[in-house]
Amino acid sequence: MLGLQYIRENKEAVLEGLKKRGFKTPEMISQIIDLDKDRRTKQAELDKHLAESNLMAREIGSLFKAGEVEKANSLKEKSVIYKTTTKKLQEQLHETASLLFDLRTQVPNIPHQSVPVGNSDVDNEEIFSAGKIPDLGAGALPHWELAIKYDLIDFELGNKISGAGFPLYKGKGARLQRGLINYFLDRNTAAGYKEVQVPHLVNEDSAFGTGALPDKEGQMYHVQNDNLYLIPTAEVPITNIYRNSLLNISELPIALTGYTPCFRREAGSYGAHVRGLNRLHQFDKVEIVRIEEPKNAMLALEKMIEHVKSILDELELPYRILRLCGGDLGFTSALTYDFEIYSTAQKRWLEISSVSTFNSFQAERLHLRYKDEQGKKQNAHTLNGSSLALPRVIAGILENYQTPNGIEIPTALVTYTGFDQIK
Repeated sequence: MLGLQYIRENKEAVLEGLKKRGFKTPEMISQIIDLDKDRRTKQAELDKHLAESNLMAREIGSLFKAGEVEKANSLKEKSVIYKTTTKKLQEQLHETASLLFDLRTQVPNIPHQSVPVGNSDVDNEEIFSAGKIPDLGAGALPHWELAIKYDLIDFELGNKISGAGFPLYKGKGARLQRGLINYFLDRNTAAGYKEVQVPHLVNEDSAFGTGALPDKEGQMYHVQNDNLYLIPTAEVPITNIYRNSLLNISELPIALTGYTPCFRREAGSYGAHVRGLNRLHQFDKVEIVRIEEPKNAMLALEKMIEHVKSILDELELPYRILRLCGGDLGFTSALTYDFEIYSTAQKRWLEISSVSTFNSFQAERLHLRYKDEQGKKQNAHTLNGSSLALPRVIAGILENYQTPNGIEIPTALVTYTGFDQIK
């Protein structure tokens, strides 16, 4: 959520940033500024009224104590009128503040200056590529056929147990899944990220804090009886560890990693492009989260990108990095880099990671602050990234490492899987 002071002092920059995003209701910014002015006026009036009421109450007490009952009662009648006015002002202030808050929650983050102009994923900017795309010949199979051929993943059984988008891993498929999770966690902890295990359901405050609520795209699974939400990513519970926190500058940076299953309704996702592991309702992911001083956040983002690159280099998968355009940015993101691996059998790129910085947008919602060197309270900056999402990594390994004699396992994973080939 954008800070009110920032909006007031940077109206034109905010409008320009929203234009880059293709935001449809820029007039909302003027409404926010006007409401904020009205709120501050009402607050000042209320504060003055409360001060006068307190002064009056003390005077009434003094008059009664001095035996001036008539004057005291007269002033007491006046105080009743003040209390009525005070209640009315409080109600008006609450109404204005609620409307202001509601409008602010509808405004997305402002894109970083490096974000390219564009309306959709076709306008994203490729900034890096690595790895060699293997030539598998005409007989190459997509991962969903390989999963059946080698008895690794049963999509039909998952459908029987839960529904479409809930695969069941078995045998070497399950061991590959577990091996990847442990490999990602080990690589992250070796890079300085502290491992945490977090709940898989969160409350409204937590979901709101990272921007998952309000749920604009119907992605969240909601447990209505308990008013809890299944997490769409570990970013939500991990970042919320520090909700309503005031940190000392000596505690920064904070770097955390965690493995969780993730749950997304992916409403309206149908067709060949979501077949197999391409798009799921439940999947596993290892996440990295950072909390930084604003001055260090961009350097931290670069380090996160290099870290994910190093993992994909070790897995020897062909990949590219895209800087997302304004129209393709997530609601909370100021700058996002997508990692995509090449699916040789499907002949297309598959997203396997997003690394993002949110500036102070999440911190404003989370009430996550720190004391700087001068002891002044400041919003922290938050960042997160997938390191990595498993389904499409597995799809990439199965497809790119297939041979006529079976599926080879990347060398970096052999100690984690306990086997070097699937046949």
